[in-house]
Amino acid sequence: MTPYHDIIDELLRHGTSTLCEASGLPCALDYAIRPVWPGAAVAGPAFPLRCAPGDNLAIHIAVDAVPPGHVLVVDASGYVAGYWGEVLAVAAEARGITGIIIDGGVRDVAALEKRKFPAFARGIGMRGTVKFHAPSVGKPIIVADVAVSPGDLIVADADGVLSLPQAEVARTLERARQRTEKEAVTMKRLQAGETTLELLGLTAHRLQRR
Repeated sequence: MTPYHDIIDELLRHGTSTLCEASGLPCALDYAIRPVWPGAAVAGPAFPLRCAPGDNLAIHIAVDAVPPGHVLVVDASGYVAGYWGEVLAVAAEARGITGIIIDGGVRDVAALEKRKFPAFARGIGMRGTVKFHAPSVGKPIIVADVAVSPGDLIVADADGVLSLPQAEVARTLERARQRTEKEAVTMKRLQAGETTLELLGLTAHRLQRR
């Protein structure tokens, strides 16, 4: 059981956009890291690693070593190739790994979608990879412009991917709850006919009606 086990469903309900704004931190990975199939979403502690370009040995080592419930977070320097596919997804599921975030490429997308294995990547590439080098496994990295340490909280959905330091999770979640409650009130007021200019105190910018 991971440190975030009890809050994963709530994190996914709030979503990355709310959590990112609630955090006030530079925690959003490069917007080019996208879900490779519609509806993919995952939250859990990070297991970071770094791959050499076109070499996925570090991933195979990580799948063997990672504790259940974790999300693999891979810095592949943006190199798009088939670092990850159906074979590794099956192996990961058997180990209790809940998803992969990679600044690089994946393949076998149809199979990943069929298995509902959450995968977020910079691109899709059918080219295979070699297995010679493993620069870093289970150590802090910088991936897609964000620092990620083992155990940091990863949340990924249709809006993108974020990584929160462990020390910031409780504060961010409480602020996200407040934002969600406030937005629920806002939605009701909008449905009742108020405008966003009124709600945001921007009526001085309203166009004059004739």
